[in-house]
Amino acid sequence: MKRLKDILPGDRFSFEPETLACYGFDASGLHSAPAAVAWPENTDDVSRLSRFAYENGFALCPRGAGTGTTGGAVPERGALILSFERMNRIIELDRDNMTVMVEPGIINGRLQKELEKEGLFYPPDPASMNFCTIGGNVAENAGGPRAVKYGVTRDYVMEIEGVLPDGRILHTGVRTAKGVVGYDLTRLIVGSEGTLCTITRIRLRLLPLPQSVVTLLAIFDDMQRCGAAVSAIMSAGIIPRTLELMDRGTIRAVENYRPVGLPPDAEALLLIELDGHPEAIREEAARVTATCMEGGGEVQAAESERDRERLWEARRAVSPALYHMAPFKVSEDVVVPRTRIPDLLAGLKALSGSSGINIVNFGHAGDGNIHVNIMADRKDGAMVKEVQVLVKEIFRITLELGGTISGEHGIGMTKARYLDMELSRAELDMMMGIKRLFDHRNILNPGKIFT
Repeated sequence: MKRLKDILPGDRFSFEPETLACYGFDASGLHSAPAAVAWPENTDDVSRLSRFAYENGFALCPRGAGTGTTGGAVPERGALILSFERMNRIIELDRDNMTVMVEPGIINGRLQKELEKEGLFYPPDPASMNFCTIGGNVAENAGGPRAVKYGVTRDYVMEIEGVLPDGRILHTGVRTAKGVVGYDLTRLIVGSEGTLCTITRIRLRLLPLPQSVVTLLAIFDDMQRCGAAVSAIMSAGIIPRTLELMDRGTIRAVENYRPVGLPPDAEALLLIELDGHPEAIREEAARVTATCMEGGGEVQAAESERDRERLWEARRAVSPALYHMAPFKVSEDVVVPRTRIPDLLAGLKALSGSSGINIVNFGHAGDGNIHVNIMADRKDGAMVKEVQVLVKEIFRITLELGGTISGEHGIGMTKARYLDMELSRAELDMMMGIKRLFDHRNILNPGKIFT
């Protein structure tokens, strides 16, 4: 590792213990100190660092902002962290073709603000959008509230420039609207959690900025009715840009953490947004309001941009608010078909009752993606084992309902032990074969996805 000085100037890497401690963890709560941290400034830096690691047999761990919750940015002990803080530029904005080329370290929220100035729109909006990087979003195939209408990160990635573990530079994808030459390596790399190549540039597809947005808050005194309203809205042929669910535990956590005026006695609420032409979304908002009220809900409309921002402050405060509720919180993100959301929530309620451990739920109801939070009152060996049993049971219920054990958080380290609950031996063998083809020495983000 000391030979890094032959590759990069001294201000682009560090062995300082304080620095290593800062780069040894992510939002999963796991920690493992790397041997060094490097801050590449271009693709050539990444290529030379990768070749150096390949020739000397040590692990590389690409890192964005460390906002992931499954340990994807936690390094193997003795690894070299490649932190992309300095590769954070917009390389090219093609307004006519509505695409943008960026470096992986650019913050999602910053990119969105820059594009909106140009009348352009990049839809994927993780709750951590003001902190997370586009490179990390691509590695995890991040979603967000707007995924119900606009899809996830994979739907917007057109081209990837990346560096293979041996230092070779790889270009995948096309900048055109269509392209079917060979296998689609771009879609394979998106969501691969940094295990196949190190991403250095990304071309994203953009959309015109929607003309207008209407925001509604629907309040329910019964979770089953709330779940039924979600299905009714979607079945009516209306596709909201967001359809977010919060249960009573989540509402109370937010109001205790950052009061914004949510009804603390409500059993559940839906945060609904519609976007498009002003006249069209006014009509859709009226239909959504009627649908929710027919299902027993009370509906409020945001009267101003400040009202709208207040509601979204509440939604984005959910994760930090829940961390203040219990000393040991484990968050899982599962997905079921929309019509099975009431069944999932009923199963989770029963599981909470039988275990005596509080389970709080929120998430993207429009696409069936529910964030399940196990709120334990202590963190000792016995409780950790009990929580692990609960997680497995949550996954079992999810799979029985036709769902999947991860919607947007990836597998990383925390879900790797459960992978064979969903994937067959043949699927796992095929995936591990792809990993070996890209990285036969297993130096690129080892220990992630596969145990």
